[in-house]
Amino acid sequence: MKLYEPIGPGGRGWRIVVDELVVPTRIGLYEREYLAPQPVVIDASLHYRCVPVEGDRSGLIDYETWCTRVSTYLESKPHTRLLETLAVEVAALSFTEWPALDALTLLLYKPKIREGTRRVGVELDWHRADFDSWRASAESHSIAVHRTVDDVHAH
Repeated sequence: MKLYEPIGPGGRGWRIVVDELVVPTRIGLYEREYLAPQPVVIDASLHYRCVPVEGDRSGLIDYETWCTRVSTYLESKPHTRLLETLAVEVAALSFTEWPALDALTLLLYKPKIREGTRRVGVELDWHRADFDSWRASAESHSIAVHRTVDDVHAH
């Protein structure tokens, strides 16, 4: 057995960990937060089961490409009021762009946003089935959420 093969079919597969990706984006509820982009920090855990094959990137999640794609999207998007909305957008982007992605955990936070705290944020834990359900609901019930899916595809 090669070192990078999963133990068996019931194995949990691979996890890419991104720790403290800092991206300036327009986020926040308060009037002062509309004035300029502010840093959002992302910790991500990206799970996939495919066995990595050198030279074949179709089944892989390339962490450099993921970081670049998420950063580009967040830097160019219009203002978002809630971190929760931003987390869903990053998750939708990730599941849409990387078919090999089985599950992800995202922690988005604003560093030093409140006195007496190191960070305040939200965590989203989704499997592909969660994304598929969200997408189906978006397509049938909510124009605003549907626009989010379209925005993810457009960037």
